[in-house]
Amino acid sequence: MMVSSNPLPRWLESLLREKFFNACVIHEYAKKNEKNIFCLDCCTSICPHCLSPHRSHRLLQIRRYVYHDVIRLDDAEKLMDCASVQAYTTNSAKVVFLNQRPQTRQFRGSGNICSTCDRSLQDPYHFCSLSCKIDYLLRTEGKLAKYLFECEYLTLPEPGCELEDGLLTPDSVLEPAGSMRTSSSSSAGEVAGLVGCRTLACTATTEFVRKKRSSVSVCRPACRPICSPVSEISVGMMNRRKGTPQRSPLY
Repeated sequence: MMVSSNPLPRWLESLLREKFFNACVIHEYAKKNEKNIFCLDCCTSICPHCLSPHRSHRLLQIRRYVYHDVIRLDDAEKLMDCASVQAYTTNSAKVVFLNQRPQTRQFRGSGNICSTCDRSLQDPYHFCSLSCKIDYLLRTEGKLAKYLFECEYLTLPEPGCELEDGLLTPDSVLEPAGSMRTSSSSSAGEVAGLVGCRTLACTATTEFVRKKRSSVSVCRPACRPICSPVSEISVGMMNRRKGTPQRSPLY
């Protein structure tokens, strides 16, 4: 069901303008007091310690990726049409940027670029963030009514499903974490197999040496080599201890 309202609803204007991840003034000395939650009903950002009076409101979790604010694509699609907005994958979750990111230099080439800020994109995307698409629609059509959805229920994800901060380059697109886990697990399996093979080889070698030594010790009395007389004499001379020295007679 579509919403027919003002070109830019109050909650959307506040969401794009709000500064997140600042310390909460009310809970200044509390741990984890960053304002990373947006209340659509109150049109303000709150920290996790401010949740009590907002439990029944529509809450949107704000996350950080490459030092910029992002939201889950699943949450964004409940609020507006996100077609043609490039999504990024991090920790097995797809996210979209709220606002356009600053660029050190303009893109120069024939590839696909954002229709608003000229950032390099992958095909078939035309916008790098939600704000870029909103600016384009307001510039070309003058309204957003048919692109906004009525969302009556929006809650925070379950504990333990948080995204970690992405520390990659702004234009990077991560592969799903499953492929990394598969390669890591296979590598771990190969390493474990090599370690197991080395351990088995060492065990077999140790057992072989023990058996060899035991067989040699057992056969030593019966298989004593016959030494030649010369060798026996030389061995005897080498093992003979030096006697008591005698003084020469004095004249």
